Amino acid sequence: MEILTIGLILVCAALWRDVANLRARLKLLEESVLPPIPESQAADHAPWSEPETVRAPAVIVSREPVVEEAVAAAAMEAPPSDEPQPEFEGPEKRSISFEDLFGRKLPIWAGGVTLAVAGFLIVKYSIDAGLLSPLVRVILGLLFGTGLIIAAEAALRGDLVVRDPRIRQSFAGAGIATLYATILVAANLYHLIGPLTAFGGMALVTLLAGGLSLRFGAPSAVLGLVGGLAAPALVGSGPPDIPLLASYLALTVGGLCALSRDQRWLWLGASALIGGFGWGLVLLVGGALDASQSISLGLFILLLGVAFPLLLLAERGTMIRLIAGLLGCAQMAALVAVGGFAPLHWALFGLISVAMIWLSRREAGLRHLPSAGLAIALLLVGAWTSPTQPMLAIVLAGILVIYGVPDLLRLWRDDGSIVDAVHIAAIAAAILLLPMFHFYPSPDLGDDVFAALALLGAAISGGAAALGWRSPARKDDARFTLLVSTASALLIASGTLALPLWAIAPWSALVAGGLLLFGQRSDDRRLEPCAWGFVAVTLFLLVSGLDFAEWNRAVGFAKPPNLGSAVRWLIPAGIALLFARRARAAQSNAIGQPFAVLLFYVAVAQLIAPTLLPLVPALLLALLGSLVRPTPLPALIACFVLVLLWAVMPLTEWLYPAMASLYGEPFLSRSLPSLLDTVSRLLIPAIAIAAAARRAKLSLLLRVAGIASGVILGIVAAHTLFKQILGLDSLPRFVALGMAERTLWEAALAAGALIAWRLGARWTAMGLAAASLAHFAYYTLLLHNPLWSAQSVGIWLIPAYGIALASLHFSGRAGLPPTLDRARDWGKILLIPLLAISLLRQMFAGSLLTASPVGSVEDIFRSVLGAVIAIGYLQWGIRERARDWRIASLLLMLATVAKVFLFDARGLDGLLRVASFAALGFSLIGLGWLYSRYLPDSATDDAERSPAAV
Repeated sequence: MEILTIGLILVCAALWRDVANLRARLKLLEESVLPPIPESQAADHAPWSEPETVRAPAVIVSREPVVEEAVAAAAMEAPPSDEPQPEFEGPEKRSISFEDLFGRKLPIWAGGVTLAVAGFLIVKYSIDAGLLSPLVRVILGLLFGTGLIIAAEAALRGDLVVRDPRIRQSFAGAGIATLYATILVAANLYHLIGPLTAFGGMALVTLLAGGLSLRFGAPSAVLGLVGGLAAPALVGSGPPDIPLLASYLALTVGGLCALSRDQRWLWLGASALIGGFGWGLVLLVGGALDASQSISLGLFILLLGVAFPLLLLAERGTMIRLIAGLLGCAQMAALVAVGGFAPLHWALFGLISVAMIWLSRREAGLRHLPSAGLAIALLLVGAWTSPTQPMLAIVLAGILVIYGVPDLLRLWRDDGSIVDAVHIAAIAAAILLLPMFHFYPSPDLGDDVFAALALLGAAISGGAAALGWRSPARKDDARFTLLVSTASALLIASGTLALPLWAIAPWSALVAGGLLLFGQRSDDRRLEPCAWGFVAVTLFLLVSGLDFAEWNRAVGFAKPPNLGSAVRWLIPAGIALLFARRARAAQSNAIGQPFAVLLFYVAVAQLIAPTLLPLVPALLLALLGSLVRPTPLPALIACFVLVLLWAVMPLTEWLYPAMASLYGEPFLSRSLPSLLDTVSRLLIPAIAIAAAARRAKLSLLLRVAGIASGVILGIVAAHTLFKQILGLDSLPRFVALGMAERTLWEAALAAGALIAWRLGARWTAMGLAAASLAHFAYYTLLLHNPLWSAQSVGIWLIPAYGIALASLHFSGRAGLPPTLDRARDWGKILLIPLLAISLLRQMFAGSLLTASPVGSVEDIFRSVLGAVIAIGYLQWGIRERARDWRIASLLLMLATVAKVFLFDARGLDGLLRVASFAALGFSLIGLGWLYSRYLPDSATDDAERSPAAV
């Protein structure tokens, strides 16, 4: 009882605050157009007070002349002014003082509550003192409550004296509370009446509260709401009679909603609906229900979700009707679950579903209500525990009829929308997914049954799309696309269930290709992205179904060929090519062509021998680059990547000893890849890359990159094959034939440079020539020079140095910059003395130059060679007017003189010393004569040209 009292105080305080705000706004509005009215003529007004016709006529009549006089006076006395007048901005928020709150407002409401409490206390006192019998006490309580209501009526009729509507409202509220309490005491404390009679009495009090609210205002309605909804809990004892309780609650909530509409109190109807749904939840939690109880509760929920919200104001209750519909559908679904998914409960759910669809057609603001109903229905079917196959089929058929048929009929009309297509697509998918969720895999149902369900769903979705084929609105939104895509997905699902494993991915690819062509035929651009989505599904099916045998064939391991596996990859390859050629998306070629190449490669790998497999991307690369126009660049890149992947292993096998050779380790042939791998993975792919890069219409950068890649692979392949000729597989053979092998390789590179130059491949020629010179300089001159490394020279000294000198000489025709041209001359200047010293050493030591130490005679001949070469350099420099050669001559002569005086003469005597000095003297004289003869003064240097490119 204390809780009820506190609740009444809070409700009254809230209502008082709203009334105070309204009065303040009204007063400021009147003051803006009327002169002050004597307080004797003023009266407070509340939104639920008596209509104007019951007030004293004198008050209304007395205002009319005042208004007329005020208006006339304002028109005559107001002087014209050019200054802008301030606009009326509405009433200001009125402040509430302590005196106003605790002196005028709260005491009236507190007095009404006090009267009600006083009635309870009087009854309690009579009980404690034993003054009155229970029956007399109940009668007195009823009389007291009735008297309070009569007092409220008297306050209304004496409005001129009372002048405050809150007084009559507090009397009426106290009377209603007293009547509720008296009935509760009679039923629960004294047991003078039974629960049914108490129900009836409280229903009459609730009805009385509604009627009094029409006369005295909202507080009576609040008491009727609280008391009417709390009555079943207050008077009930034992298990509730659900049909009777549902009927009582329906009458109570319905009456309050009707009162809410009549008085435009939206809050009252919303509160009544909340209380009704609260009772519905309580009854659902109570446990299992029999048939009559389920029907009663189901009809009550139907009224709460559909009928009662319609009684609310149409312009303000749309959101409430939407929420009520959702709550009603959810509680009906809970009723189905609590009832064990019995047919009766499904029928009740179907009933509320039909009502929701009717509501959505009746009011535009509720158009999305069926979407929630369909979602709840499908979730409810998914949560169904142990359904039977016939019952599940009946429920799904019911969902199709209730939700699908109305959407299908409206789909392509003017009021149709994408929501209708979503509903149909969801139902079509649910026809397959929900039975699979409950029964798959099943010993009773084979995959063909589920495949048939998938085809049924595809027929529903596709048929709905076909109905709109001629509709002009088909291209306005995604309805057609959604339905066709759903049908395609269900077709793929049917093939997944019915076809053998190897055929699933090809079937998915065919559906994707068909969807692409159908989208172009229907001129619906939205279908192409969906088709690409099914391509992704196809790739997933291919990868997920990939077995080890297919993988081993693709990477070159020997496995028996398999035609089914080849078809499994070949059909998606054809569809990928179809997308590359026919798809309208800008990225179609960039995506479709590489996938077509990769899938075709894997398909071919399932049929041919592993030794031939590296040739597939190489030949495909040459074919696409040479014959296909326009050049399919993405496909070329895919082939190029496959070629490089196959070349990784032989390149690695070659690269390891090649890197070791940079540190002086002998490059032996036993460390290289096999001849078969060299030809199939390096040589033929190199030729294919070079041919494709030369013939294809590519940018300069791609062309250069392609030719360079082909040249690199070709050089590695050629070097590997070349190493097999002499067979340097051990250190003794490396000593015996290393010089010969390096010279032959140097000659091969130089010959390749010459051929490339003749063919017009200038950069290739320069690259090969540079490689020949670099190989000679690093390996023959630095690491394995016969002068200090054990290398048998045989007849290879002159060819080795001669090829290098010829390369330096003819490289002058390449138009090198002056800096490189001078470096080329100095390279020749350095090579000639090294060749002469090596030949001289071979004359004294034989083929292995490191076999014996240098003797004194050989050392003298070295000095003579130095002087002769210096003179030769001078003559060449004078002839070609090349200053670098003359400088080299002087440097070489000075080095020879230093050698003779510091080293040679120290160990000689007799004729050898005389011969040494004589040779040196003649050389110096000849050198001076040449300078004085052909370069008489230093002015010649100023007129010299730069070194000629020869």
